[in-house]
Amino acid sequence: MFKKKLIFNIVQLFLVISFILWLGTYVARHLVVFQLFDAETMELKSLFNNIDLAPFFYSFYPLILSNIILYLLFILLFITFLFLSDLKLKNNGWLLIITIIIFATLPFEIFLLLKDYLIAQKILELNNKESLELIKLIKERLIILSNFSIIEIFSYFFIIYLVIFKPLQKSI
Repeated sequence: MFKKKLIFNIVQLFLVISFILWLGTYVARHLVVFQLFDAETMELKSLFNNIDLAPFFYSFYPLILSNIILYLLFILLFITFLFLSDLKLKNNGWLLIITIIIFATLPFEIFLLLKDYLIAQKILELNNKESLELIKLIKERLIILSNFSIIEIFSYFFIIYLVIFKPLQKSI
């Protein structure tokens, strides 16, 4: 019994840490990427036209890689949490809503993570000729599910609210 509780507490701790770090890198990555493009036309800002963007891409690479790893870790730990937890979804509406949000956004986020993986690969193979191709891939990633990222960020901030206040909890 003590061992199961200890494992559950460790999973819960790492779940919270991976969630916070993933959400932070997700927001940071979007803030960095949106600085490259004009908001209305989604064209590269004129400021960046005549400079080598390789240093930017190399500094952007850790954000992409940590985002991929942390999201996959977060999902794995969340599933583990659901199996180890004594909480029943039927009695804890807040946990049910969190589970629905996470699993509803999962396929779209996996799709975007695959795009991120392609971008990360291109960064590692980067030379001056491929810089424009990399810009095109980043732009395509932003446009493909344009508003999903913003909706996802707000949904995951809502998860923080649900965890703190635990609404819709049935008292037994």
